[in-house]
Amino acid sequence: VETMRPMTFAPALGWIAGGAIAALMLAFAVAVVVVHVRRRRSSDETLTACIRRVIMFLLAAVMMLTPSIVTTPTSRAINATDVMVAVDVTGSMAVKDAEYGSSGTISRLDAAKRIVKGITSTYADSSFAALRFGASGTLDVPLTPDSIAIDGWADTLAGSSLDTPLDQLMLSLKSIRDQHPDDIIVLYVITDGEQTSDTARRSYSALRRYLDDSFTIGVGSDAGGKIPMASDGTATGQQSDGPWVTDPTTGKPGISKLDEATLESIADEMGGSYLHVDASHTIEQAVSAKASRQWRLTQTVKRRERTIPVIWPFAVALGLLLAWEIGAWIAMSRRML
Repeated sequence: VETMRPMTFAPALGWIAGGAIAALMLAFAVAVVVVHVRRRRSSDETLTACIRRVIMFLLAAVMMLTPSIVTTPTSRAINATDVMVAVDVTGSMAVKDAEYGSSGTISRLDAAKRIVKGITSTYADSSFAALRFGASGTLDVPLTPDSIAIDGWADTLAGSSLDTPLDQLMLSLKSIRDQHPDDIIVLYVITDGEQTSDTARRSYSALRRYLDDSFTIGVGSDAGGKIPMASDGTATGQQSDGPWVTDPTTGKPGISKLDEATLESIADEMGGSYLHVDASHTIEQAVSAKASRQWRLTQTVKRRERTIPVIWPFAVALGLLLAWEIGAWIAMSRRML
């Protein structure tokens, strides 16, 4: 559905070139009138022919300015694939031992941000929902076709304490399934897999009923690294030279390591796949083959304007006048023979 606005001008050649040519056409129109007035007693040009030629130049001037209609769509077609992204933002994600597409080392959280942006670019025109989890799961971005909102959300990720996102994921995925029962739902869980709680981890298998495909993405390294500490004693990703989070059992800086065994177990519980991103493996190796090929209409969140040129009425009128001009010239030529 589109809302139309009054006609405007949007020169296809730009305002400078288009305006210059339009001004030249206007000058020719004025010249036709001046010449007709000055030579009307000595010329066989009729008033009708003069008016016809003036209109031709005026039409050409208008066409150079490209009359257009601005429309504002209120709905858009989106792919029937819904992608949920859950990102671990616990303190261990601040460890700078992750690689993503190159041998350069970055923090696990920075790698997660790159992964999220890779996901939004991979699933073009799909809908996305974003959730961060630390001490609790927080749904920051409800399901939306606006991938830019998800990219912006990725830039705001910062650390917190660790727990599972199962409860919020369950609610969010159920809501998506209820709203769009025919859509394909794909879940990405991005984490280092480190479990700091003494309680046993709950199984992710409860999510299977809502998912068509899933991926567990591991960030970090087997060697691990020290966890930066903020002034209030919590972990943070804003510093790289200490102080560090201390291991209470040894009194020395604790080392956080990627827990691939846990990540593989989570992937298996969801019936999905596990990928460890590093220098040679990126999110492009974890794209769902089950992504939907169906499309549906949805209301837009942001206003998007389209400018549609409307040249054809002026072109038709100019063509008719040119045909008239040629016909009149041929008739006059025959009379002169």
